[in-house]
This record gives sequence, C-alpha cells and structure tokens, in this order.
Amino acid sequence: MLTDNSAVNNPFQMQTAETQDSPLLAPDEGPAAEVLNPGGQGAIVLVCEHASSRIPRALGDMGLTPEARLSHIAWDPGALPVALHLSAAFDAALVAARFSRLVYDCNRPPERADAMPERSEVYDIPGNRGLSASERARRVREIAEPFREALAGVIDDRLAAGRPVVLVTIHSFTPVWFGEPRAVELGILHDADSRLADAMLARAATETGLATARNEPYGPDSGVTHTLKAHALTRGLPNVMIEVRNDLIADAAGQARVAGGLARALGAALAARGTDRTAADRWGDA
Repeated sequence: MLTDNSAVNNPFQMQTAETQDSPLLAPDEGPAAEVLNPGGQGAIVLVCEHASSRIPRALGDMGLTPEARLSHIAWDPGALPVALHLSAAFDAALVAARFSRLVYDCNRPPERADAMPERSEVYDIPGNRGLSASERARRVREIAEPFREALAGVIDDRLAAGRPVVLVTIHSFTPVWFGEPRAVELGILHDADSRLADAMLARAATETGLATARNEPYGPDSGVTHTLKAHALTRGLPNVMIEVRNDLIADAAGQARVAGGLARALGAALAARGTDRTAADRWGDA
C-alpha cells in the first residue's frame, strides 16, 4: 500500500534560518546520490547507502588519517561492487550514495547522533566535533535530502506505473569490532516486516556457503534499519537488508562469488514469496 510521503513521514525536512550558508558541494562534485540502471525492469530496487568514502573538498580530510578515511568507518568496502552484480542479475535499479557516511550517514535520520558521528568505533572524527545547527542542516540539505529524494523517486515512479517493488539494501561490516573477531559472515536483517528476510534465511546459508544469522551483526535496536522503515515499511513493500563481512568481498573474485550466492538466495526467496524475479539462474554454480 502506498502511503503519503509528506513531511509527517519525512524527518529530513529540517527548515532552519541558516539556509543561505555556502554550499557544501562544489558544482563539479555533485550529485549526492546516483541512480544506476535507472531503466531496470526488475522488481528489485537496490540501495547502497555507504557506497563511497569520498569527502567533499570543503571538509578537507575531516582531521582523519588516510587509513581512517579508507577504513570501514568511512564506507562499506566491497558493498557497491556486490550491489552492481545484483543489479545486473536482477535488472535492478540501484541508488548509491556518493559521499562518505562520515559526512552524513544516509541510513540514519538527522536527529540521531550517528548521522554525523563524532566518534566511530575506535576513531575520533574531528571534522564532526561540535557541529553547529547550521552545519548539520547544510549536510542534511545537500547530502541526506537529495539521497532520500532520489530513492523515493525511483520507488514512487515504479509504483505509479503499477510495477511491483522490492527494496534490498546492501552493506558490509568489519570482521573485527572493538578488537573482537566476528564469526558471522552474512547477516540478513529486517525490521517489523520479516517476510522476505525469513524466505532468504531459508536458503542463504546453503546458497552462499557463509555463516549466516538473522539481525547480525546489527539489528533494529542498533538503528540500522532506517532505510527499510522510511522507504519500505511506509509503503508496505517487501524488504530486506543484507550485511556481508568485508574481508569476504575485498577483491573482484570474492565480490562475484558472494553476489552469485546472494542472487540465488534472493531469487529463491522472491519466487517463494510469489514476487517477480529475473534470471538469477544465470549465476548457476558461480
């Protein structure tokens, strides 16, 4: 069911007196989000909120070392290539953020502290320390809101055309968190609607060969299901969030292998749910 997407359901509409601030993004740096394969005919709409580690020039290096800027705190390594493989498998549109989650985490609402974190795991983020209301509003206006509009536009255009929509978000996570190794290799996450996640969990471990768990290493209580809630639950759309341990998708071979297993598991889940699927079978036993 398509519900009203007005300001009542749009936490990003933060109107402030500071709207005349200098732009965060230079003209040659935008846009904040990109839609890949926009004409895709598959039912799936893919989302990669943490696709990039890029920082706008106006923010310099945010006080971070080169190592920190390329680490898991800045983006989800390997997630975009996996999403691109899935986009090809399912002829799916893919909405990807073009700037680091440290500038604005597009999988968080603006009122959360970790939307623009001052610290992430063991790293301090000097460039986010003590942000003013004006500075926060500028990032919402130039990063968060364009991303939200791009994703909402893709979904709503398909719904208006009478096409089915399934929302699937792709993420990766670090194998070591606060010094503790993580045994889980693949997380299948959901919020209030677990139907597609349940169907995936029935096949994911077999199809991928990965140690798979529900709502691990994060879950709804960690605040990571914002995109699912804001864009799928409000519209009654089937949805799932996929988390892959990033050491498994650190190179092209790993990305293709994991994506192949995910395509088979997701295709089987969609078939079980009676939802349109495209030829995930093309992956065969890849």
